[in-house]
Amino acid sequence: MRALVLSAFALLGLPGCQDAPMIHAPLPPASTFAGYGDQVVTALMQDLWAGGGQWHACDGGCDRGNLDWGDDALTFVLYLRWVTTRDGTLAPLFGALTSTATSYGSCDGSLCSDWSDTPEWDAIADEREFEVSGDPHALELAKRAYRQVRSSDAYGGGACPTIRFQHPNGGGGGLKTLETDSNAIKAALLLWKQTGEAGYLDDAIATYQAVRGYFLDPQHPLYTVYVYDDGHACTQLPGRFFASVNGNMIWSGWALAQATGDPSYLAQAVETANAVDTLLADGRGVFANLLAENDVAEPLVEAFYLLATDGFDFARAWIVRNADAAMRNSRVPDGLYGRFFDGPRQTAPITAWQSNGGMALAVAAAALDPTHAVAAGSDWAAAQSVPAEITALPSSLTFIGSGVALLGTLGEHCCESGHASLAIDGVPTIDGTGIWQDKSSAGRSFDDAVLFAWQWPGSAEHTLTFGPSTTNAKEGSPFLHIRGYLLLP
Repeated sequence: MRALVLSAFALLGLPGCQDAPMIHAPLPPASTFAGYGDQVVTALMQDLWAGGGQWHACDGGCDRGNLDWGDDALTFVLYLRWVTTRDGTLAPLFGALTSTATSYGSCDGSLCSDWSDTPEWDAIADEREFEVSGDPHALELAKRAYRQVRSSDAYGGGACPTIRFQHPNGGGGGLKTLETDSNAIKAALLLWKQTGEAGYLDDAIATYQAVRGYFLDPQHPLYTVYVYDDGHACTQLPGRFFASVNGNMIWSGWALAQATGDPSYLAQAVETANAVDTLLADGRGVFANLLAENDVAEPLVEAFYLLATDGFDFARAWIVRNADAAMRNSRVPDGLYGRFFDGPRQTAPITAWQSNGGMALAVAAAALDPTHAVAAGSDWAAAQSVPAEITALPSSLTFIGSGVALLGTLGEHCCESGHASLAIDGVPTIDGTGIWQDKSSAGRSFDDAVLFAWQWPGSAEHTLTFGPSTTNAKEGSPFLHIRGYLLLP
């Protein structure tokens, strides 16, 4: 399939990637969930592990590090593999990651420069490293990362002081992101479990209630990721339903129910998971992560796995359905996965932000249903490449088919501002992000990227409508540049 997309771009006369992906030997063909699960660590090591306790940001090399959500999401995948297999050979990797983890200190007022979500992501990664290695230094790092935000006066205040600013002292246009507080809840619960200190559980309960008060969507039991606090009022940027933060809230609802004995937390977690299952999916029921590449899906997979092991059949079915689609469609021969589970394999370098979700699915599916047979061949093998040059907003694309994948340059105007709204057959997607094309978390542009993918059960006429989304402080101004598309008959 990678060859198919290469030939598609050659036919369209489009240039190749700015940074060509490293060429790795294809992994041996797998035929079951167990086989694909076994290949996850191999793919991580050959494609994204930089050595010395650091991760590459993409399989084209990119930068290396062990900080924040892209690197941490890969650590989470590795942890999920360890917790489902208890593979002792993975322990040295966690020790190496601990050796390069950031040791956070105090951070107050003008002395604080970190974004608030970074230490919270790292706190969870540090705690997971402690679980595997038993190294008390890893636990101390987790505590320090958590305290960096919890004990600082740089992130509070505003009209809704119980949720935290992302930038110190209300910078970033007053943005408050649920990446901070959903990770803070999870980190606090993990630290409470390890230390027994009641303050962590109290923190988790208080922050959970604050999150539900400000980030919960008024129409659907899903959590938007962005709230703006101008000092007078707190206003949601509606419908930005990150996989990561909704996964964190599902996980935390389950964990709070276990910790407190209050079943309402579990009911809320299940309600959100059901909404993800039914509302954030393409026409075949496969999860469609429309958020920009700055989202990570591992926390959502981890949360569904937790519910599945607790006897929730819909959660198990979600993992099986999505894993089967990702293995057949978005997985590339060297074992990484694209962001759209039901989309085609792409030729652009695959980043840590894109691949962690599919890799987590492979791990979870192998644990739940190891003998499940995965059919050979991709749905996209029969795709037709179609030239296109779509930049006008508003504009539309009408076609007859059972699937479509839009192709272009991720981070064309690198690396933040520029997005477009999206409606499918006249209906705006439940997730309101649309196509946030100019956001590239790796800090570079990638040609030939899959910007959007969707499949339906059968062939019919469909129309995609692109609109000039309202400018906001996070996503910036309107922008779209589709350079071609793949069409399934």
